[in-house]
Amino acid sequence: MIEARARMRLSRHVLSPTLLVLLAAAPLPAQSPQPAVPAPWVIADSAARTASITLEVTAPAGSPSALLNGYREGGVQIVVPFRWTVTWDWRSVDSAGKHSLVLMTEREKLPTEGGRPAFTNAMSRSVTAGLAAGQSDRTTFEAEESGWYWLLCGVPGHALAREWIGLRVDPEATTAGVKVKGS
Repeated sequence: MIEARARMRLSRHVLSPTLLVLLAAAPLPAQSPQPAVPAPWVIADSAARTASITLEVTAPAGSPSALLNGYREGGVQIVVPFRWTVTWDWRSVDSAGKHSLVLMTEREKLPTEGGRPAFTNAMSRSVTAGLAAGQSDRTTFEAEESGWYWLLCGVPGHALAREWIGLRVDPEATTAGVKVKGS
């Protein structure tokens, strides 16, 4: 009887960690990611598989750096379905400085200046020199690889000053939209 109790105690101690491992390995209920929501500056055409994005750089008084459609430092992420064609119309209204726009693959660190775009033609003219207030540019590219990207100002030092937002090419997305950080 004493031996049986000892074996039961031992088996409880041996089973407990085993059960914990099994429980820890059990899949959690699937949580669907929050879908992108429509924004007036992102127009999706699911039939044509296109996203048209209107972007404006401003520099409000008191802001530490320029804003892209009112956001900076990844405060918003544009979501585009995989293999859609993206067109952006971009303009600068910042009279205090020049700006540009380039789509670059997210890495460990933000680049000090704009470089090679993630997709062919995914950049404005004069990436490192920038465009002056009142100037605009239009570009079209195909979202040909799923992943996370920075949509950033390529003028030296501007991305490090937090002049960037996110763009995600999502193979699961069925339409284009935005996700606001923290919501």
